[in-house]
Amino acid sequence: MTITKDMVVSMTYVLKNNAGEVLDQSGDDPLVYLHGHRNIVPGLEKALDGLAVGASTEASIPPSEGYGEYDPKLKFALPAERMGGEVPPVNTLLQLKNQAGQTFVARVTETDGEKVTLDANHPLAGEHLNFNVTITDVRQAQPEELAHGHVHGPGGHHH
Repeated sequence: MTITKDMVVSMTYVLKNNAGEVLDQSGDDPLVYLHGHRNIVPGLEKALDGLAVGASTEASIPPSEGYGEYDPKLKFALPAERMGGEVPPVNTLLQLKNQAGQTFVARVTETDGEKVTLDANHPLAGEHLNFNVTITDVRQAQPEELAHGHVHGPGGHHH
């Protein structure tokens, strides 16, 4: 069975940046996802299309097919008093709302007592993603998984 849209894929992986630093890895527990439903970065999904159980591949994904280019406009400062009296430490993730009422996540990058600098870019925005992947299982998705757009059961989402 090969990887095509609507298949449930299990894979082990190691993710490195261009400097060779390990950014993430599955370890012994495979990542399980529903192929063709934007559950992993688009470039990796394309690279895995057509592979079968036991296949291994290396995929170098540019930012445009990963987490996007870094956007300096998504880095901004707020007065410290807007933090409710307590300035969060650097690397804290905050859930905020924009002027349209949409929620987004931003990471605290700097604090100086008077202002807090936040970055709403994904932490891997602008990074080239270098994956080493081994496919451990491929199966047809269940109707409920297709309806929900994600995997259920072991290795997937539980309702």
